[in-house]
Amino acid sequence: MFKLSSINLNGIRSATTKGLEPWLAKIKPDCICVQEIKAQAADVEGRFEELAGLKGYFHFAEKKGYSGVGVYTRHEPSDVRVGYGSPEFDAEGRYVELRFDTAGAKRSLISCYFPSGSSGEERQQAKFRFLDEFYPHLTQLKAGREFILCGDVNVAHQEIDLKNWRSNRKNSGFLPEERAWMSKLLGEAGLVDVYRRLHPTATDEAYTWWSNRGQAYAKNVGWRLDYHLATPELAATARSVAIYKQEKFSDHAPLTAEYDWSI
Repeated sequence: MFKLSSINLNGIRSATTKGLEPWLAKIKPDCICVQEIKAQAADVEGRFEELAGLKGYFHFAEKKGYSGVGVYTRHEPSDVRVGYGSPEFDAEGRYVELRFDTAGAKRSLISCYFPSGSSGEERQQAKFRFLDEFYPHLTQLKAGREFILCGDVNVAHQEIDLKNWRSNRKNSGFLPEERAWMSKLLGEAGLVDVYRRLHPTATDEAYTWWSNRGQAYAKNVGWRLDYHLATPELAATARSVAIYKQEKFSDHAPLTAEYDWSI
């Protein structure tokens, strides 16, 4: 089995003070994709190159203390792709792809952090530009290789993916255009939402993010924003998927799946 975990850290330095490393040592993943590390190369050097025995590969944002993604793995990749070729969004540190190519298979593991539009209209328009760019990238990638994209997608796809869906229909993360993009990705483009493949009707237990306002976490007023999005061949090998909520490393919960294949 291949155990793959993903979490938006909301700062790698913060998450590691809250028990992230002991948890990783306990669950022993083969790979963990992290988002919003909020660190630069100098911050990682000498401290975060490895976590729980896994070697990290990163895409840092140009802006300090902002965004940034990484993939920690116990397997040596055949290639590492930093960024997806976007002049605008590669500067924000949103995409790192590890390739594991053999004579018989071409597979990628991707950590990606989609933009949020919750801070205002300017960032919402940036989010729409990202979605417009990213869709053809994923379809082109799918044409040539199998992959699993792990990440904070910042979109709740269906009404069952957030607690207060009625009052959020005009808010970023649940806008009709964003949901339609997800439907197109999972329909026309043929990618698979691994969590929904195994838990098609889960509601309250499916949330992965909670606002820091009020008592959202205590009351489980959450959103499902974190995904494993896989090509059908790899998605079909998923045997289990779970959201870990017994400890709180950030405002997101880790999403971990076990796949019946190995690198």
